[in-house]
Amino acid sequence: MKKYFITGGCGFIGSNFIRYILNYDNTAIIINLDKLTYAGNPNNLADFMDDERYIFYHGDICDTKIVEEIFQKHKPSYLINFAAESHVDRSIGKPDDFIQTDIFGAFTLLETAREFGLERFIQISTDEVYGSIEKGSFSETDTLMPTNPYSASKAGADRLAYSYFTTYKLPVIIMVLINFLKN
Repeated sequence: MKKYFITGGCGFIGSNFIRYILNYDNTAIIINLDKLTYAGNPNNLADFMDDERYIFYHGDICDTKIVEEIFQKHKPSYLINFAAESHVDRSIGKPDDFIQTDIFGAFTLLETAREFGLERFIQISTDEVYGSIEKGSFSETDTLMPTNPYSASKAGADRLAYSYFTTYKLPVIIMVLINFLKN
């Protein structure tokens, strides 16, 4: 039985990931921690609310107490961090929210994962960390060139996750989600 600790699971991408796992693997357990801000909607997963394989926590990834409680109680195998402040325009008006959630929240998750251990920590990133491109696509070896507080906070979280991989040997994967709808 695999236990997945999903953060930001009530958002569009996170909820679709949870839906996929629960429909694909009848033995999987999902623990979803979501702050339920403007981007999180618990109705995205309403059909799983009574499913014993789905456990929901309303809370903030910056809150060490709730993150540790989830690790202690559920002992997840995987942590997938979808939680983030998002939308470039919002980041320009209120960058401190982005720094807090995207960077400090990732730090809280990484520190707790390091303390309790797990099989894999997956940091969900964005193609925005590479900046702009006129034509073609980015490669994972391209230089990070964030151009706004949102992309800078995501790049910061990615680099922090990578540092935990190299420094502490935490099993980290950084996945860049690409927005195909831009052009």
